[in-house]
Amino acid sequence: MKQRHVFLGHPILDLKPTFHSRRYGLWILAYATLVLRQVDKFKFYTFYCLLFTFLLNPIAAGAVDITQQLHRPLNSSVGRQSRDEADSLLRIGEQQYASGYADKTIASCLRALEIYHSIGELKAQGLTYNLLAKAYVQLGRFKEANHALRRGLAIARDTQDFQAQIFVLNNIGTFLLQQGESAAAGKTVEEALSIAHDVKNIEGEGLSLSNLGLVTARLGDYNKAIKLYENALIFRRQTGDAIGEANTLNNLGDAYLAAGNYQDTIGTYGAALRIAKTKSDRTNQLRAIDGLVTAHSAVKRYERALDLLEQRLVLANELQSLQEELKSFESYAQLYEQVGNYLAARNFYERAIILARTLEDSKREVFLLDRLTKIQKR
Repeated sequence: MKQRHVFLGHPILDLKPTFHSRRYGLWILAYATLVLRQVDKFKFYTFYCLLFTFLLNPIAAGAVDITQQLHRPLNSSVGRQSRDEADSLLRIGEQQYASGYADKTIASCLRALEIYHSIGELKAQGLTYNLLAKAYVQLGRFKEANHALRRGLAIARDTQDFQAQIFVLNNIGTFLLQQGESAAAGKTVEEALSIAHDVKNIEGEGLSLSNLGLVTARLGDYNKAIKLYENALIFRRQTGDAIGEANTLNNLGDAYLAAGNYQDTIGTYGAALRIAKTKSDRTNQLRAIDGLVTAHSAVKRYERALDLLEQRLVLANELQSLQEELKSFESYAQLYEQVGNYLAARNFYERAIILARTLEDSKREVFLLDRLTKIQKR
């Protein structure tokens, strides 16, 4: 197998996903190795898509822009001024979150909440709590994120906003699954699915079925998870939700991979990759590529795996993401190590170590140094 050559770019800050586009997910992703056992691979992909799914879930069905969800029922000029200020703060918070400034997002949201509370604007409070929860998750402040989600759910129930209830319940379910509470997560998502079915919310049914598939897969029942994902795809295609469809296809690919069905794994990830490319959805492209690299490597299609890694590195450079570039180098190193090209493997491990130091990721650096040391002994 010939050795491929790649070139280092000069990445700067990684721009975080936009709040209302639903195109991108959180870039705080766990790292996995190509040589782990199949079950370990599946645990990685499950965690990967859990955080991603949480940050994809819309605030309300059909949410396109916060402006479209905010209403202005106030008559007094003072009330309108206060509402304008709060709305402005919420939009600023959205922009701050999209740029990766979660701490500033929180400050803007808390100030907006004070104003919305003072004028009794419940629906806007609900929107703000959902953005606040996402910012807390980004900072790893899970207890506060859970509190914000619960407050948002209480408001949705008080206002009988069924659409908001569906999506907040899905967010809570995903959060619970991240915390290892699979049973509670399942009950929460099932409640969301029941509401979506009762009010005939197709988008909510698709999302809930997809998340229920995540819960089921986490419990190890991959065949049932596959059926849930397939049902979810029916609803997501009905709504024309291409991003949601690509996400569910990647989840389905994860389940096929865990079950050892490499043919369907490759076909499903391939479909997700095609849709994600069409929509310029970088996150789902990266997820699909990672799954395809693992599957092709498992069946010894190393040339195809290398082609995909070249695509991955290009995406990482386009995103100007050091994290994704590091992950690409690590994947290259692991693949070359797998095929016995230790010289190339050492080269990519060294590049990954440089990026880990730049990112001050000491845990990753230690792991990579250990791999490099073992390679050098061969």
